[in-house]
Amino acid sequence: MPEGDSVLHTARRLHTALAGQVLTRSDLRVPRFATADLTGRTVLDAVSRGKHLLTRIEGGLTLHSHLRMDGAWHVYAPGERWRGGPSHQIRAILATADRTAVGYRLPVLELLRTADEEKAVGHLGPDLLGPDWDPGTALRNLLTDPTRPLGEALLDQRNLAGIGNIYKAELCFLARVTPWLPVGELAAPTAARLVTTAKQLLEANRDQPVRTTTGSRARGYGAHERLWVYGRTHRPCLRCGAPIRTAEQDTRPTYWCPGCQSGPTP
Repeated sequence: MPEGDSVLHTARRLHTALAGQVLTRSDLRVPRFATADLTGRTVLDAVSRGKHLLTRIEGGLTLHSHLRMDGAWHVYAPGERWRGGPSHQIRAILATADRTAVGYRLPVLELLRTADEEKAVGHLGPDLLGPDWDPGTALRNLLTDPTRPLGEALLDQRNLAGIGNIYKAELCFLARVTPWLPVGELAAPTAARLVTTAKQLLEANRDQPVRTTTGSRARGYGAHERLWVYGRTHRPCLRCGAPIRTAEQDTRPTYWCPGCQSGPTP
């Protein structure tokens, strides 16, 4: 699942490639909007809202897309080979004279009135990377259901928008609790610090090509030290040396350190 910072990167790429340019081709390959033709309209901007992408187009229209687990937008120069996947996975093509943006495997793609964007994203909690960020509201949302496991509450975009499976695992590690701990059992200072840390992590990675939560941006073999627990099953914890464990939570692989993190486990 893409995280809020990677969705922001995608929005920036789309904005740089398309904003201010006239569309010379538009092809929306979903039944409901297959006949829509945006050719001749100017792209105004492309922005992210949590994990949602909003590409605004002249005439009061917005192309709303969501990447979910494996969707992606790629931008190509004229004559460049498209490498995002086989053609049957293409869901959208937006082309100008200089660039072509191609959306692959997009589970959500809809054309709506810009004035109606709230129908698509109005349910979201405060955006960790957006102008509406409000830590107090995010904290209250997170603690609404005291019995809910922390990991599930962090992934619920209605609480705070932008956290995916990677940051879920990393935030729980940094809070020193397991993702299965009921949020009501978090000490008040820990809960407040968790929200602040979430903001700090996404901000720190919003302009970086390589995501890190440990501070390391090493590549190659050293890439295993960029994250504390995510994707590090059986590897020694970077803090205590205990083997990192993994189990499923809400259909997603979840990672934790049995030495550093307290609370219930599967």
